[in-house]
Amino acid sequence: MKVLVTGASGYLGGRLCHALLRHGHSVRAFVRRTSDLSLLPTLSDDVPLQLAYGDVTDYPSLLAACSGCHIIFHAAALVDPWLPDPSKFITVNVGGLKNVIRAFKETDMIEKIIYTSSFFALGSTDGYIADETQMHSTKFFCSEYEKSKVVADKIALEAANEGVPIVAVYPGVIYGPGKLTMGNIVAQMIVERFNGRLPGYIGYGNDKVSFSHVDDVVDGHISAIDKGKIGERYLLTGENASFNQVFDIAATITNTKTPWLHIPLFVIEIYGWLSVLFSKITGKLPLISPPVVYVLRHQWAYSCDKAKRELNYQPRSLTEGLEEVLPWLKNLGAIKY
Repeated sequence: MKVLVTGASGYLGGRLCHALLRHGHSVRAFVRRTSDLSLLPTLSDDVPLQLAYGDVTDYPSLLAACSGCHIIFHAAALVDPWLPDPSKFITVNVGGLKNVIRAFKETDMIEKIIYTSSFFALGSTDGYIADETQMHSTKFFCSEYEKSKVVADKIALEAANEGVPIVAVYPGVIYGPGKLTMGNIVAQMIVERFNGRLPGYIGYGNDKVSFSHVDDVVDGHISAIDKGKIGERYLLTGENASFNQVFDIAATITNTKTPWLHIPLFVIEIYGWLSVLFSKITGKLPLISPPVVYVLRHQWAYSCDKAKRELNYQPRSLTEGLEEVLPWLKNLGAIKY
């Protein structure tokens, strides 16, 4: 089956391309001319991988890439918590989805669009665990990224009601081996912790988020080809835990000491504002910014029972996942223990 992957050069998109090839699919990777292609499989005569250059915001290039494809994995997105130009989130995350839907309507071979949304599109879950029936209240957004994914989610659901064959999947906080990118924030936090730049816990463990191993999320995407029902939403989440628990598990695995200090969120927020100021001077995006703190002031806990039942989704535990991440970071030379 011919498959198009948008955002193919990204952390999730690259792993997805590898897995689709292993499952026997012919893959067309939609990438920008300036993209780092190191996460993609190596091109050769034996690998049914084709590169298509363009941008999801450039409709003609996207339409050309869709030609002859049966399945579209729309994984392209801006996932940064903060950007100096916040309008880019709407341009890419909303405009890109609109273009994919438009391309479907102008071609005749696309059988299914598997759209990678985000747990942010469902909203926070302070004090409870949510499922796919939750709709975002739209009363408050922690970040422009969250707002853009909420807007895009509504567009996806409306399109499905109009007959567009969309299956929406909602990963949690994606982590795992592969590459140190802004999309792999768990690995980034661990690097900061083990290198002493993050000397303690962030807050007091009141935050709770759903952690998703990247390869489990990829498997959920691929399963959606045959098992995902048109118009349905599937949470590809995992264990609900705090970042403090991540640090505790990491200490146990590496036989190192747990942090002895709890850094209040207001201190982290001040650091975030300073990082944003520094970013405006250097042009380098900050790891910690105020929107990250706003997220940590809420809980984002979800149940993936529906995906387990209908997609045979089998998420690993946080401990199992970190047992892969920590040796990978060590071999990379990013941490020592």
